[in-house]
Amino acid sequence: MKHVEVLGTGCKKCVTTAESIERVAQELGQSVEVIKVTDPAKIMAYKVMSTPAVAIDGKVVHSGSIPERNKIVGWLES
Repeated sequence: MKHVEVLGTGCKKCVTTAESIERVAQELGQSVEVIKVTDPAKIMAYKVMSTPAVAIDGKVVHSGSIPERNKIVGWLES
């Protein structure tokens, strides 16, 4: 199971990002744990300057926009 963190303040883009990851994972039959991280200190610990950002298993893989579906598929299938 992949551990996915969506880093952001809880804005609409952050919520959409989390929902997109959950939806794509379900479509692929992948088991993921999606956690929304809204604590500014935790977000800064990842050295993220723009949100929403996505970290998978502790590694930042995306920041600054809602990720496209094909990117999400790539993350989940790797």
